[in-house]
Amino acid sequence: MTSLKDTQNERDDRRIPIDRVGVKDVRFPLSIRDRNHAPQHTVATVNMAVDLPHHFKGTHMSRFVEVLHSHGRELTVASVAAMSKELLTRLHAEKAHVEIRFPYFRTKKAPVTQAEGLLDYGVVMEVNAEGQDDIDFVLTVEVPVTTLCPCSKAISERGAHNQRGLLTLSVRFREPVWIEDLIELVEASASSELYSVLKRPDEKAVTERAYDNPVFVEDLVRNVALKVSAQKLIKWFRVEAVNYESIHNHNAWAVIEQKVPSSAD
Repeated sequence: MTSLKDTQNERDDRRIPIDRVGVKDVRFPLSIRDRNHAPQHTVATVNMAVDLPHHFKGTHMSRFVEVLHSHGRELTVASVAAMSKELLTRLHAEKAHVEIRFPYFRTKKAPVTQAEGLLDYGVVMEVNAEGQDDIDFVLTVEVPVTTLCPCSKAISERGAHNQRGLLTLSVRFREPVWIEDLIELVEASASSELYSVLKRPDEKAVTERAYDNPVFVEDLVRNVALKVSAQKLIKWFRVEAVNYESIHNHNAWAVIEQKVPSSAD
């Protein structure tokens, strides 16, 4: 068989290294185990990259997809970390990046009628590897919530304005944490959680719950920060809240980023 020319391995004389090169927005079927150890089937969008030294002309794009397929369709923290290590070896790189983003569905019961519906959340698993022993894993959940304005409640004679918001919580952990645990922590920090199916009795309950629990966007991130800091498994977090304001032509925004000391510190 005639050998084919390997253009990617040719020398490049421009002496410019590339921070990340790889494949982006690869859609891939995915099965992930939930807190009850049942598999949930979803579709992930995957980004994979490595660094490229200045003297190489290009990388081997097919190897990224080969690594992705070699780990099957069921995703765990261990398998995502293993992908980054394999990229280092297969592509002779010093740094590797793997990002897997997917919708995660939970069945939720309405608070009064118990009507069931599915609500979707965004989940991101991101791994950066620098050598086989330096693995940085960040898990992110994107949780929609509702908030009611404390100022509006305090000054208005009839009701108060509220809005939907999106809270993004990213964590580094000492031991793996469940996606559901992070979602529930966030929802408990808002004026009310969201539901996909609400009958009139449920709407009344949700509206009154929000009215009884007003929070500014500042309250929202502080509430989450307090709850996360009490979690022994988490060692770092970043919480970002955006309120899509209902009576302003702008959004309200707040961020907290902190390390969480261990009990030994």
